[in-house]
Amino acid sequence: MSHIERLPRNRTYLMCPPEHFTVEYTINPWMDITTKVDAGLALTQWQSLKDTLTGLGHVVHVLDPRPELPDMVYSANGAFSVDGTVYGARFRYPQRADEAVAHEAFYRTGDAWRFVAPQHVNEGEGDFAYLPAAYGGIVLAGYGFRTEPAAHAEAQEVLGRPVISLKLVDPAFYHLDTALAALDDRHVTYYPGAFSPASQRVLAQLFPDAVLADRADAEAFGLNLVSDGRHVILNTEATAMGHKVRDAGYLPVHVDLSELKRGGGSVKCAVAELRS
Repeated sequence: MSHIERLPRNRTYLMCPPEHFTVEYTINPWMDITTKVDAGLALTQWQSLKDTLTGLGHVVHVLDPRPELPDMVYSANGAFSVDGTVYGARFRYPQRADEAVAHEAFYRTGDAWRFVAPQHVNEGEGDFAYLPAAYGGIVLAGYGFRTEPAAHAEAQEVLGRPVISLKLVDPAFYHLDTALAALDDRHVTYYPGAFSPASQRVLAQLFPDAVLADRADAEAFGLNLVSDGRHVILNTEATAMGHKVRDAGYLPVHVDLSELKRGGGSVKCAVAELRS
């Protein structure tokens, strides 16, 4: 794959500053309420990520944070958009439920989006990934910990794109975006051990040239990345993953997001892609 020239495509993203970020409850294995979050550092690191994206020529919209929603910084979970249609989120845990309301309000402002409210539990881009140039445009969807399998069928009806269900089996990788990422419009990288044996076979069939990550990469949140097709933005801890994407012809760009990892997220969790 490395001999292919990787070309970036300008993207539009949605982010939410961690002005009220804290870890005050535990809803994933990474959250430790005994360790105090450095709120100032979290905001500085978030700003660095935003500046990195805008510096690469991308547009970043900012969602206003709400004080009662400390996890709102993980804006990828709030919805999933394809071709101007937005499939809204419905969070599994009540602590995050109102985040979906804030995201819906963003999409319902103006007439740029067709917003569809969900009936089933799903956590937006946390468990959905879109590859517009693979097989005519397909959605990869995770289940097993947060998103209900029924949401996959619902998303397919809402978006009019084939949805491939993938079963997550390791609690450490509770969202699809901790175990798999789109490197461009047709290629992915993933950690096989996060998926059931059957789902591993599905991925191997669909993406025989995928960049395969190992458990150390996944634990470093190296798969929780954002790529524009050339530049792969990933956290500083994921050095080995950076080498792997470079070997595949992409350009790794490392950003320190140590504070956001305390809540169980990294680059991708903090960035929702807006696909108009």
